[in-house]
Amino acid sequence: MARPSVDEFSDSLGFYSPSFSSDGEKGRESIVTDESLPEGVVPGYGAGTPMSVYNQASNLEQPSYGLQTNEETGNQFTRTRTITNRIVNADGSVTLIYSDGTSEKVGGTSTVANTAATDLIAAQNQKAIDEAARRDRQSAYDILYNEFNKYGLGSLVEDIKGLIQSNVSPSQFAIELQNTKAYQQRFSANQDRIKAGLRALTPAEYVGLEDQYQNIMRNYGLPTSYYTKDSTGKQSGFEKFIAGDVSAVELEDRIATAQKRVINANPEVTTALKQFYPDITNGDILAYTLDPAQGLEGIKRKVTAAEIGGAALQSGLAANLARAEELGKYGIDKAAATSGYSTIGAGLQRGSQLAAIYQEDPYTQTTAEQEIFNIPGAQEARKARQKITGLEKATFGGQTGITSGALARDRAGAY
Repeated sequence: MARPSVDEFSDSLGFYSPSFSSDGEKGRESIVTDESLPEGVVPGYGAGTPMSVYNQASNLEQPSYGLQTNEETGNQFTRTRTITNRIVNADGSVTLIYSDGTSEKVGGTSTVANTAATDLIAAQNQKAIDEAARRDRQSAYDILYNEFNKYGLGSLVEDIKGLIQSNVSPSQFAIELQNTKAYQQRFSANQDRIKAGLRALTPAEYVGLEDQYQNIMRNYGLPTSYYTKDSTGKQSGFEKFIAGDVSAVELEDRIATAQKRVINANPEVTTALKQFYPDITNGDILAYTLDPAQGLEGIKRKVTAAEIGGAALQSGLAANLARAEELGKYGIDKAAATSGYSTIGAGLQRGSQLAAIYQEDPYTQTTAEQEIFNIPGAQEARKARQKITGLEKATFGGQTGITSGALARDRAGAY
C-alpha cells in the first residue's frame, strides 16, 4: 500500500471535500452524494465540510454536522463547519478544533492516520528546527550589525542580510562578510598587509589605528585633508600607514621630525636639506617624512645632516653633504653643530691667513672641524693650529689673533 501524503492525511482527517459546491460557489450549502466521498469516509458531509476517518472496526462517533433535513420542508441540506486548528497527539491521533468551539479526536487506530500523523509530526518538527536555525542566523546577523555599527560601519553588514533566510551556518557570517566588496574596500590595506607577510587587522584594530592617526595629525595641526573620511569612515590617506605597519608612535615621530626639526627650524636647515637632497622640495618635506616607503631612520639621518649643514651656513661657512653625514655618524647633533660651527667661524679666517703668511699647510674648515668636533684627524689639526699660533706669538711678542678667538678655547680633547 502506497504511503499517503500529508495532503492525503489531511483529507482523511476531515479536510477532504471538493473545493466548491455543486453550484460553483465556495462555502455555500450543497448536497453531497456518497459517490463524491473517498473510500473509508462516512457519507453525509457536504462541500467544505471537515470529514472524519471512519474505520468500520472502530467506535468513533460521527460529527453532528453533515447532511441535515429541514423539519419544515423536508428538504435535505449540508451544514458545514471549518477546522481552525489540529493537534497531532503522541499516539498518532489528531485532535481537530472546529470553528464552533467543538473538538474531535480522530485516528490512532487507523494505519493511514498513524502513518500520515508521523509525517505531519516530522514536518512540524522540521519546521521548528528550520525556524530555530533562522533565529540563530538572525541573532548572528544582529550581533555583527551591532558590533560594526559601534564604529559607524553598520551598512557593511547589510550586504549579508540575505543569509538569514539561507542555509548558512551563523559561524560563516563573519567569513561571508569579509568576502563582500564593501568590506574589502573599507579595509583594503589588509590585502597589502597580507601580501607583505603581515597579518590582517580586525575591524576594531583597524578603526582604532585610524583614530590614533587622526588624533596625532589633529594635535600637530595638520590640514584636515590628511585625514578626511568618506561615507564609510575610510580615510584613504591612512591606507599606506596601515599597509606599512606604521604604529601611532612612529607616525608621531615622523611628523615631529618634519615639523619641529625642519619646517619650524631656522631656514638654513631647510636650505641645507634641499641642497643635500634635491628630490625633497619645500612643499614635500612633510609628505616625504610621512611616506612609509621612506624608512624613519633614513629620514632622521637626512634631517640630522640638514641640521648640521644648516648650522654651518648660519655661521657663514660652507655646507657639504658628505661632511654633514660623516659628522652625523660621529654623533654630532644640531646643538653640537651650532656651537662648533660658531667656534670655527670665529677663528677660521685668521687661521687661514696665518697659515698662508708663515707658509704652513693650509688651515681649512675641514682642519678646524676635525679639532673642534674631535673626530679622526683631531690631533693633527690641533698641532697645526698650535704651530701657526705659536709663530704668530713669536712674531708679535706673545699676542695672536687666534688665541683671542674661538679656536683657542679649551674644549674636551682639544688640548
